[in-house]
Amino acid sequence: MRFVTGLYLVYLCIPIILLFVGAFGETWTNTLLPTGFTLEWFLELWDDGSFRRAFIVSLEVVTATCIFCTLLAVPLAYALYRSASKKIMAAARIVFLLPIAAPPLVLAFGFILVFTSDALPWLNSIWLLIAGHVVLTLPYLLQTLVADMRHLHLDTLEQAAESMGAGFFRQFFDVVVPLLRHSLGSGLIMVAALSIGEFQLSNLISGFLYRPYPVVLLQAFYGSTGFACAATVILLILALLASAGGALAARSASQYRTHRS
Repeated sequence: MRFVTGLYLVYLCIPIILLFVGAFGETWTNTLLPTGFTLEWFLELWDDGSFRRAFIVSLEVVTATCIFCTLLAVPLAYALYRSASKKIMAAARIVFLLPIAAPPLVLAFGFILVFTSDALPWLNSIWLLIAGHVVLTLPYLLQTLVADMRHLHLDTLEQAAESMGAGFFRQFFDVVVPLLRHSLGSGLIMVAALSIGEFQLSNLISGFLYRPYPVVLLQAFYGSTGFACAATVILLILALLASAGGALAARSASQYRTHRS
């Protein structure tokens, strides 16, 4: 079992290691490993206006996606948790999980058909790009919040708050929201990681001025190998930071639940 696990880790890590090696290699042509050492590729990447613009667009899209997902996911998750009808809950889950089951290309083609009309000429706008990312990432945050609500036994806490005279909104903002801060934090980091690396939908609906980093990254592979590796390493570092943050947030949430128990 350990041998199989070790082989899997090697298989997973070798491409990542080669990307880092290639990003600092001076030349890499028809050889197993690059030769020389240079920082030139990162300097070229910094001097390239299209990559700087794409990096800023990605940060804007990720930030807006996290904000809108929070505003939508918390009340929706609470509504799902409090739903008395199992049929309604099942139907709502199917609707919310559709973006996970359906390929992003399907959603992208739907956006193209709807938002190229005269009534809704919003294709290639940054707001449509943000909306697409919200649709793709919202189910993951919803699942995290609903699962945490069940684990926290909110019914008991809400009944205690109600017995002390707290109304619905007081219960929601003073009891529910504070208790969800750990799961919300870890869920939002997952949302950010997914949004940072999203390519298929973004490639089809983003305009020239609002291309996120993964879309612009594609053009790097038509140039030198070192430049492509350096551009990919930047995206990989962002994803790794988001993953590490998610792991720390999940650990914090687990310790919090253990302490409460």
